[in-house]
Amino acid sequence: MEHTYQYAWIIPFLPLPVTMSIGFGLLLVPTATKNTRRMWAFPSVLLLSIAMAFSANLASQQINGSFIYQYLWSWTINNDFSLEFGYLIDPLTSIMSILITTVGIMVLIYSDNYMSHDQGYLRFFAYMSFSNASMLGLVTSSNLIQIHIFWELVGMCSYLLIGFWFTRPIAASACQKAFLTNRVGDFGLLLGILGFYWITGSFEFRDLFETFNKLIDNNGVNSLFATLCASLLFVGAIAKSAQFPLHVWLPDAMEGPTPISALIHAATMVAAGIFLVARLLPLFTGIPYIMNLISLIGVITLLLGATLALAQRDIKRSLAYSTMSQLGYIMLALGLGSYRAALFHLITHAYSKALLFLGSGSIIHSMEPIVGYSPEKSQNMVLMGGLTRYVPITRTTFLLGTLSLCGIPPLACFWSKDEILNESWLYSPIFAIIACFTTGLTAFYMFRVYLLTFEGYLHVHLKNYSGTQKSSFYSISLWGKKAPKMTNINLLFSTMNNNERVPFFSKNTYQADGNVINRMRNFSTRFGKKYTSRYPHESDNTMLFPLLVLVVFTLFVGSIGIPFGQGGIDFDLLSKWLTPSKNLLHPNSDYSVDWYEFLTNAIPSVSIAFFGIFIASIFYGSVYSSLKNLDLINSFVKIVPKGIFLDQIVNVIYNWSYNRGYIDFFYTRTLTRSIRGLAKLTHFFDRCIIDGITNSVGVASFFMGEGIKYLGGGRISSYLFLYLSYVLIFLFIYFLSL
Repeated sequence: MEHTYQYAWIIPFLPLPVTMSIGFGLLLVPTATKNTRRMWAFPSVLLLSIAMAFSANLASQQINGSFIYQYLWSWTINNDFSLEFGYLIDPLTSIMSILITTVGIMVLIYSDNYMSHDQGYLRFFAYMSFSNASMLGLVTSSNLIQIHIFWELVGMCSYLLIGFWFTRPIAASACQKAFLTNRVGDFGLLLGILGFYWITGSFEFRDLFETFNKLIDNNGVNSLFATLCASLLFVGAIAKSAQFPLHVWLPDAMEGPTPISALIHAATMVAAGIFLVARLLPLFTGIPYIMNLISLIGVITLLLGATLALAQRDIKRSLAYSTMSQLGYIMLALGLGSYRAALFHLITHAYSKALLFLGSGSIIHSMEPIVGYSPEKSQNMVLMGGLTRYVPITRTTFLLGTLSLCGIPPLACFWSKDEILNESWLYSPIFAIIACFTTGLTAFYMFRVYLLTFEGYLHVHLKNYSGTQKSSFYSISLWGKKAPKMTNINLLFSTMNNNERVPFFSKNTYQADGNVINRMRNFSTRFGKKYTSRYPHESDNTMLFPLLVLVVFTLFVGSIGIPFGQGGIDFDLLSKWLTPSKNLLHPNSDYSVDWYEFLTNAIPSVSIAFFGIFIASIFYGSVYSSLKNLDLINSFVKIVPKGIFLDQIVNVIYNWSYNRGYIDFFYTRTLTRSIRGLAKLTHFFDRCIIDGITNSVGVASFFMGEGIKYLGGGRISSYLFLYLSYVLIFLFIYFLSL
């Protein structure tokens, strides 16, 4: 067993050969490399599969043996300073390694087809493999310096992946925004690392924890300085895991290809901040203020992310804000000290969210041939609807992922999210109420995404179409204004993409003539005498296979955290796996569950989730039942007290959500403009003051020399005359001053 652990260092290096081979191939033999570009998907998947098998083997050994393995070797030694590199294998490392490799494999298989027609296919797989290697190096790191190195590599990979389509200005701007926002957190992380080295004299986790806890017990450290250093470490996690207020980069990261969104928002970049807090939790538990700060940031983020997802039209942005909210749940659990519940939800959320993002990619893949290559159109849920009969497998998998994220039993996220809710009731009723309310919001906006996409209010009926027959757009208004009547799909697209709000309740029906239908059906193939529509259509098998595998994880991964009775004590597989790390935090604690109490506590959260689904079904139900829904809604509006201005409340909620809580606007007006103003002022000072003084000296020297050169005629008598003149002037001034 120990022999196997000694070779665990190879895990982060396994994906690197693909990146290096593609890089050298494009540099040395670009034509041959490009001609064989489709073959590079196989080694990418193969090497990451080997890393997954290695990680699974180490995890099984930990479950059976329950111990931590660390291997170190010296990198630099100078007097009393010694820096060691190595790797640490413990339950947290095993969990993260399995998540990274399994989700990464599914994304790579999916990407082979999704990116097959992209000119940057080779570059994409090189970036993806390097990103997986960087993340695996991060989770196996044994000290803070090593974590910081891989932390920066992960940030660089995210910059390259988000800006993959760098020729699009919006994508280039998005990757720069992500990079700069994370630089704020990275600077705080570096300062925090240096601060704790100043306190403890070590970068190694075990020495760091032991020394710091002894200093805390003996009052040997300044509590204010320790709190400041811990806060700086947490700032790094806030930026990387998109927690308030450094979350603004996350929705713009959707400008990258969808497989990148799945990888970044499921088990890699955004999970890095969660991993850092979980790794340093033994350090943070000694500082109560930091634990309170972590839980407070978590509860703010989970509520903010849910409210900002309510009115988004871009399907990927809605899922991005959902990721932000769910990471808030995990951060809340870590702040409560519930190490097990946080990691449990990290596992279940990773697989469910990867399923949803890849499902959204399948939807976008089916929409792009209809609306043309345009993210504003192919990702706009308002332009979708009625896709159920065209993409039945994608629809089923997306529905299961949605139900899991809503916390509906017995799917994966139900077990982990409900455990966090129970822990929050024990810590703070206010936090628990906010978390439960957010559960209802999650169910509402996730089913809004599902209904708008697969049921929806905007339908183009293609069935039984003939060239002279007219079809109808059914548009139930969404937020207040009456939509203009339109008969052309281009006008429809332009209306849906501007800042004008879509009306809330309306029975308007728009007629689309044959030209519109021909546009929707211009990708058709003749088989005999029958025309068969190709678009929208279900994705290929290489894209559906990862969805089906992730569905299996979504259905059954929650079983690792379900407590089963063993000898009178409920002890589940996850708790057994986390025993070493759990004992490090709570040495004398045992995890046991009263099933009756667990089910009783689950009833309110599940009821809230079903209520959110019910409200979403009323507002965004099928077109064919729209009139019934409108009668129900109108009855509801009539019973609302007249003192409550429902329209104004709805408008405020919509504007808050659609405009991202005005946080980006605030940053633009305060930070961006202030920094640009300061830069202009600095430029003016440098150009006019600093350069002005230097240039003035040069100009003065030029004119002085130019004037003096006329006095030098070469005649000694002239020189004597000037000399005597100066002497006389000096004597005259001298005698006047007496």
